Amino acid sequence: MEKIVKQLIANDIEAALKNASWIRKMFEAGAELKRERGAENVFDFSLGNPDVPPPSKTRDVLHALADDAVRPCGLGYMPNAGLQDFREALALRLSTEQQCALSGKHLVITVGAAGAIVAFFRAILERGDEVIVPAPYFVEYGFYCGHFGGILKPVPMQGPEFALNPEALLSAVTEKTRVILLNSPNNPTGAIYTEDALGRLTEAVNTLNKTRSRPIFILSDEPYRLFAFEGATVPPILPLSPYAIVLGSFSKSLSLAGERIGYIAVNPALEGVETLLAAVTMTNRTLGYVNAPILGQRLAMALLDEQIDLNIYEERRQAMAKVLTDAGLTFALPRGAFYFFPAAPGGDDVAFCAKLMAHGIIAVPGRGFGMPGYLRLCCAVERDIIERSAAAFKDACQ
Repeated sequence: MEKIVKQLIANDIEAALKNASWIRKMFEAGAELKRERGAENVFDFSLGNPDVPPPSKTRDVLHALADDAVRPCGLGYMPNAGLQDFREALALRLSTEQQCALSGKHLVITVGAAGAIVAFFRAILERGDEVIVPAPYFVEYGFYCGHFGGILKPVPMQGPEFALNPEALLSAVTEKTRVILLNSPNNPTGAIYTEDALGRLTEAVNTLNKTRSRPIFILSDEPYRLFAFEGATVPPILPLSPYAIVLGSFSKSLSLAGERIGYIAVNPALEGVETLLAAVTMTNRTLGYVNAPILGQRLAMALLDEQIDLNIYEERRQAMAKVLTDAGLTFALPRGAFYFFPAAPGGDDVAFCAKLMAHGIIAVPGRGFGMPGYLRLCCAVERDIIERSAAAFKDACQ
């Protein structure tokens, strides 16, 4: 009797597994290389895991939270939108950052920025809806919208700095377009989108939405907002359109990636804002997140006026720029975040990353971010590692 092959998982997930994230793939390859050669002989720039310590105040806050946790309901359920006092405190900070008056009722606290995106997509996407994104882009975006039948539609940004091109994005708009997803400062390029470019984009979307029953949202993913160097600023987007939505997290700014605390903020000027917030609160719950961890929320609230030492990342940025320049690699100096996105010599990013690995360097091919021909290097590593990698980069490039 012929054996029946059991199909255990969905077809689309099976396909996704075969094309697993290049970031994780290279990270795992780096781990194997460290076992073979010794960690001191491997320069791993693959994973954006912030390694700068959280603010020193974190220790005292955690001690206080431990004392408070043993009271009745100290670790109990909370409102699904998040702790009310945290939302109000965060709304005050975001009102300054976004130059838009927000209150706690305009926010939902989520399980990281990823949880915010997923809950938002579940609330507004129908099967076949399109999400336009400038390329290169964070690879998980495709999964976040694809889970609910959405289709990610990358639009390549041209030029050495991968500046935002509103006209290119707008040319990709169709009747099925539901979201234009922005990420500034950008992962993987470090680009910060200018006020002028954002203004042209939002003005056009505002005009389009006057004739659409299902409006286009402009979703701004800002976990790297505080990572802006040499006087650069990240323009606020909420004042530019009632259809602008902002989300972020404390993973990078406070080095609390493992706590998974994020948020989504909806523009109060949006007609039907209460309905959208209620929908996101419900999808946040029904997707199984329920709400973000209570200790993480209280920790982030106590640290709202704190941030990690950005000077450490600036020193690393300068060190990496020197290493890559000396090796002869072509790149645009990132204005924000903690990544470099140089061109791969010869144009084949996978082949060049393999050559780098042979010299002990772990990088991620640009095609993992929708942009073949480049590679991503993460500076969330000690400066000593960056500087010691100089000889290996030169050897690989030569």
